Amino acid sequence: MKILMVASEATPFAKTGGLADVLGSLPPALVRLGDEVGVVLPKYRVTEAPGAEPVWLAMPLWVGPHGYTVDIHRLIHRGAHYFFVDCPLLYDRPEIYGTYPDNHIRFALLSQAALGIARHLFRPAVLHAHDWQAGLVAPYLRTTFAGDPTFFGLHTLLTIHNMGYQGNFPAAAFADLGLDPGLYNPGGLEFWNHVSYLKAGIVWSDAINTVSPTYAREIQTPAYGSGMDDLLRVRSGKLSGILNGVDYEEWNPETGPYQVAHYSARDLSGKLASKKALLAELGLPLNIQRPLIGVVSRFADQKGFDLVEGIAAWLADQDVGMVALGSGQKKFEDMFRQLAALRPEKFAVRIGYDDALSHRIVAGADMFLMPSQYEPCGLSQIYSLRYGTVPIVRATGGLADTVDEDTGFKFVEYAPEALLEAIERALQTFAQRESWIVRMQRGMAKDFSWDSSAAEYQRLFRSL
Repeated sequence: MKILMVASEATPFAKTGGLADVLGSLPPALVRLGDEVGVVLPKYRVTEAPGAEPVWLAMPLWVGPHGYTVDIHRLIHRGAHYFFVDCPLLYDRPEIYGTYPDNHIRFALLSQAALGIARHLFRPAVLHAHDWQAGLVAPYLRTTFAGDPTFFGLHTLLTIHNMGYQGNFPAAAFADLGLDPGLYNPGGLEFWNHVSYLKAGIVWSDAINTVSPTYAREIQTPAYGSGMDDLLRVRSGKLSGILNGVDYEEWNPETGPYQVAHYSARDLSGKLASKKALLAELGLPLNIQRPLIGVVSRFADQKGFDLVEGIAAWLADQDVGMVALGSGQKKFEDMFRQLAALRPEKFAVRIGYDDALSHRIVAGADMFLMPSQYEPCGLSQIYSLRYGTVPIVRATGGLADTVDEDTGFKFVEYAPEALLEAIERALQTFAQRESWIVRMQRGMAKDFSWDSSAAEYQRLFRSL
């Protein structure tokens, strides 16, 4: 089957988050299962795609009254066809997203380009749109191009990676899109006096899925639906959840490229060496008996750092070390800085992102902390399981689906006291060395590779 995906980022070409990891790993996994897969991406200023060759120069495209001429380049990477939409006027900018006033046009053009590629260069059986940036693919297909025989029999799937990002624009933006004015209503693109690209994808796509089974249930509730829970309940019959996979070629303690020492569930000696090296790198005392908690994250409310803030004083008094890597809201950056200043023998923080260091933290820490308020899937807890770094997580979304009480520690209530209790349980278990090693080995044996997740996507495509 031929699948054409549409997304705003993919590794290794351009990345801001987990969406890119999915678009870098799922297409090759489907190729291994026998499908032919293409991916349509904008060509940003930061895009790195050496070897991409032009397959269509000067493709004419329209977004409402706005005409553009774009070049389409293609690169075959790990068996999948990656198509880059080169429109410097819209994409050659300092940031991939940014607060640009024409973002509604930038990503409407992406949808139009995908349909042009589907018509002339890569005719699929399924168009697979990812997140709000590709939300207009289905409404353009079902309305503007409804009479085009090229697209007869073509089906659409929308994957929601995070309900919190909806692509909502002022009502005036609708006039720029070239869609029938009758579509701007509460049953269509209108969402609280705004144009919503994510809602458009939900309404017009043939099927919807999200990135974990638990999150698929959660977004149908007011607490997690970001105002669209009613709509999702109405469409629950075409909504499902498929857990994201991970790339074990990159995240593997036996072969990882950034580690000081490699190790496996059979021989954990390299785990201890990794811990020693991490402590030394971050300037912490070489106290290997003391448990070490790792954090690699955006420092944001969604990630549960207000809970960490609520127990910071207690943490500072415990016989535990913590290493944190990330950036985000200033209040949380300052919190980690203050902990490191108050207890420099226990806490170390690095503000920013460092891919190599993130691998070394996952390899060298004893525990990995993810107390998220919500987490559609999450990947770091899956990485930590493979590395024998026991996760401490809140039971939400993909965290609930991937961590159990045999492999990690979970808490349910979103409260500092619940987080504290989970950490206390982890520290008590850590003191029981044999029990801790068994827990590590159970986690390392879990398989969340893309092969099984890709097979679920393949079944969903065929069901369409």
